[in-house]
Amino acid sequence: MTTQTLKITLGSYSDKGIKARNEDFLGALIPEGGQLTHKGIALAIADGMSGSEAGHEASQCCVAGFLSDYYSTPDSWSVKQAGQKILSATNSWLYSQGQQRYQSTKGLVSTLSILVLKSTTAHLFHMGDSRIYRLRQGNLEQMTRDHRVWVSDNKSYLNRAMGIEPHLEVDYKAFPLEKGDLFFMSTDGVHDFMSEKTLKKLLQSGADLTQLAQAIVQQASDNNSDDNLSCQLLRVEEIPLAKEDEVLRQHANLPFPPPLDVGQVLDGYKIEAELHASKRTQIYRAFDTINRTQVILKTPSVLYEDDTHYIEHFLHEEWAGKRIKHDNVLQVLDTDRVKSCIYYVTEFIEGDTLREWINKHPKPYIKEVRQIIEQVAKGLRAFHRMEMLHQDLKPENIMIDSAGRIKIIDFGSVKIAGIAEMTPLERGDENILGTLNYAAPEYHLGQRGTIKSDLFSLGVITYEMMNGALPFGADMPEKPNKLNLAKLTYVPSFHKNTMVPVWIDGALKKATSIYPQGRYDELSEFLYDLNNPNASFLSEADNMPLMERNPLMFWKGVSGLLLLLSMVLLYLLLR
Repeated sequence: MTTQTLKITLGSYSDKGIKARNEDFLGALIPEGGQLTHKGIALAIADGMSGSEAGHEASQCCVAGFLSDYYSTPDSWSVKQAGQKILSATNSWLYSQGQQRYQSTKGLVSTLSILVLKSTTAHLFHMGDSRIYRLRQGNLEQMTRDHRVWVSDNKSYLNRAMGIEPHLEVDYKAFPLEKGDLFFMSTDGVHDFMSEKTLKKLLQSGADLTQLAQAIVQQASDNNSDDNLSCQLLRVEEIPLAKEDEVLRQHANLPFPPPLDVGQVLDGYKIEAELHASKRTQIYRAFDTINRTQVILKTPSVLYEDDTHYIEHFLHEEWAGKRIKHDNVLQVLDTDRVKSCIYYVTEFIEGDTLREWINKHPKPYIKEVRQIIEQVAKGLRAFHRMEMLHQDLKPENIMIDSAGRIKIIDFGSVKIAGIAEMTPLERGDENILGTLNYAAPEYHLGQRGTIKSDLFSLGVITYEMMNGALPFGADMPEKPNKLNLAKLTYVPSFHKNTMVPVWIDGALKKATSIYPQGRYDELSEFLYDLNNPNASFLSEADNMPLMERNPLMFWKGVSGLLLLLSMVLLYLLLR
């Protein structure tokens, strides 16, 4: 019977062999509850480099540091993002300590091979010549490649390892798990003294994994291994149901809330007013009778009571919102009270949406626009630091409170890398997330979104605030495709608002490029160009034909020339 929990068995063994000290290090961590779901199971093995001044310390730092730090990274991060950031920081520390303590690139150096099992996927990080093998259905496959250069038949050196260079290059790969997979991790004191045929035979013996690890080390020792000997084995006993997330679904069996009327109390929240209602959600202003504060209640529509995908998305909103703590992002509130139905609670914001602000300020000062956009960008960066994309940024999803503080609201379209890699919420037949005029074109073409996709939306909003129009002159095509997207033409700001400098318009044009490769790489680059004249945009403007640069002046000039010609002709006729 399939289970929703990842289950494994482990076995390991390490011996110093003929050496005076064991400079290998290995470890594994199997968490429980939410961490098992969102972070998975991690194993690591390392081999302090021969000739390294502190090989044992380096290998221990690599393994123990990763197993500790990995589980401290945000749940929203993908395994790849978390792993690479931790390894980069560890490598920098090892390298700097090696230089400071031993004035050598061989001060603290170690190989490192890591395996993370999350949901139904295995993630592998590797550098050096320790190895990871997989035995699946009788086939033994080496999943790593040795970073070792041979200069002769009996002489070689590591060309990649932790702590050997200031810049780290890590091998990374991800592949699906199958029940019964057996993973074998070893240092070179084991696999260099055993043929794959012998190793495969031992792995297929069906022995207890701890006893098997001891037998493999003993076999390598009997084969005259001259190094430390370490290995670790993992067998996958059960894998979760594909695309299931226990945490997101933990409230899915709760009932939908009943229609809420003013004065009604739900779990201590007294309804004061219905602020918004659509076919998908209802939003209420409420008074928290326990904490004595005003809050917002968001509830799902009963129309979707039987739609598990809709419920998943609704719970996904709350999950995302609780993990972002930033002044420019709506705060989803934590509570220890038991819910009687599906809903979530956020802070109450007294103010207007950006759409309402735009309607009230049809010709705002550029300085005002910059101040608002800078706050929106700060909020967006809070999403991006958590490896989330908002995917539905528009004026209706941005609030301005009474103090002028910007808040990004609505988490309904947020994509979380750490969730997406184990329970993708996208479906091939699903409508495009986001809003037509603000969603990046790549979404309409079925491509994955990136930070540049949120940047496109921010660029459209900035253009609209400054010019009172959309950057391509009208609404996006109702069903955008490659052909009609390619026909879209950016409308320069001077056609809409002559007060917008050409260098600011250059920044807007780049931010709203139809093609992602034409946009800025970072939000900070866009903000900089909004505040500082970019020479390249100024030179482009100088080379622009007068008809495009200033059509009013062009046609005035044409009219003046025609008038002059008419007068000359008239003079000649009257002579």
